[in-house]
Amino acid sequence: MKGEVYERWERKELFDFFSGVSDPFYSVSFRLDVTRLYDFCKANGLSFYCALVWLSTKAMNEIPAFSYALRGGKLVRIKERRPSFTDLQKGEERFHIVTMAADGTMEDFCRAAREKSAAQTAFIDMSQEGDDLIFLSCLPWLDLTALTNERDFDPDDAIPRLAWGKYVLRDGRRELGYSVEVNHRFIDGLHIGRFAERLQALIEAL
Repeated sequence: MKGEVYERWERKELFDFFSGVSDPFYSVSFRLDVTRLYDFCKANGLSFYCALVWLSTKAMNEIPAFSYALRGGKLVRIKERRPSFTDLQKGEERFHIVTMAADGTMEDFCRAAREKSAAQTAFIDMSQEGDDLIFLSCLPWLDLTALTNERDFDPDDAIPRLAWGKYVLRDGRRELGYSVEVNHRFIDGLHIGRFAERLQALIEAL
């Protein structure tokens, strides 16, 4: 019923177990050191927010566990997830949602994201929506410690939700609170841990 990918899936027993849970969604928050990212963006004139969207997408696409989804009752592997992120124009209070592929370099993406966001007139382009997305957002007004997301309750929803708050100085380093919300039918704590490690490694490699 769930297809060939499901039959070969090493965690299908866990998937079946959490399929019996009435609310399989959970959220994990952690601290992320963004000192090197902040310095890199300042030196190169890049948007810190767009850069972290690109890095988060790249890190997640390198963790195979985040590539699974259900389509028509069958388990499939997504080739690559795309970021769908909130943005707020200067002086505005109403945000909009920008969806685009994280192609090219981080610099390419930051430039393209700013251009697309500035040109967008609608709240959201529904033609870009799909199950291959990552939902991302930022609350730059506060030091984030935890977060939950709104959703139409669909136990098959496999889209990860990522969010972070403002960066704060601690012992000369810049850190921020980072939240990951996922469906336990697809993602375990181990996978979130690997994602966090990979994201931090990508930042440190800048």
